[in-house]
Amino acid sequence: MAAKTALKAEIVSVLRSRGLEARADWFDRELSEVVDLPHNRSLLSTLGIDPMMLAEADDVSCGQDP
Repeated sequence: MAAKTALKAEIVSVLRSRGLEARADWFDRELSEVVDLPHNRSLLSTLGIDPMMLAEADDVSCGQDP
């Protein structure tokens, strides 16, 4: 099953690992902490990010207490 949301930090990390600092900074400023993948499909495609490779936001720990 494909993820429907992902943590912004994971996407920013992917961009930074590719040396795309300016794009990572923009993404970090403009999008919410949890990214709606279907809604942002075109943006992710432009950035060369495959949503299938991202963890579902609900399945990852955000380091916050309940």
